[in-house]
Amino acid sequence: MNFLLDNPETEKDFQNLLRQVKLRKNGDVSNSMKRQGIDYKLNWGVSVVELRELAKEIKPDHLLALKLWNKQWRETMILGTLLDEPEKVTEEQMDFWTKSFENREIAEQASANLWVKTKFAFAKAIEWSRGKKHLVRFTGIHLMGRLALTQKNAIDEMFEPFFEELAIVGKDQRLNAVIYRSVIALGTRSKMLNDQAVELARIFQMCEQEDTVKLGETLLDELTADYVSF
Repeated sequence: MNFLLDNPETEKDFQNLLRQVKLRKNGDVSNSMKRQGIDYKLNWGVSVVELRELAKEIKPDHLLALKLWNKQWRETMILGTLLDEPEKVTEEQMDFWTKSFENREIAEQASANLWVKTKFAFAKAIEWSRGKKHLVRFTGIHLMGRLALTQKNAIDEMFEPFFEELAIVGKDQRLNAVIYRSVIALGTRSKMLNDQAVELARIFQMCEQEDTVKLGETLLDELTADYVSF
């Protein structure tokens, strides 16, 4: 990975960010996250708000993002998702990072900050939802919701394949919360997608798993509420 050090400006930004992260360390936050089961190799406890402020001061840089990710601190990985250039992100990078996720926070940050902006986002959302690892599936489902929220110009037909995948993963109770958020995002985009989301909720209601049945009931109530209109 020595080639990453060949750019003096990138190295300068890299070292500056490391210093800035250390200056903002918060042991109480780090310990609290650990108690909640959010584990990292190294976590300085810097808030996401502060990391976003740091990222705004630096021009996006693909090499910098790779260097930050390779450092494997919580903060540098999040900064990597904020500072990468979506058009330079490859499928290989997306798969490598996603398969290395160790908790939901980094999965959500990568999905919302970077993956959703890449040209591979729709394909990866489906592919990852079929993954063997829990956090890979989680990322795929989370990405579906982010696409529904952010891709305002995308046609409904681009989202239709998501429902077939969601019907399958809905049996995994560990994914109920992220499925709920993504289905609501999809079902409030348009009348067509709302109809499909309602049908998915009814499918969940017919499942054997009690938690999935409850998920279906909650989704149905939300998706057919008076305030959801088109």
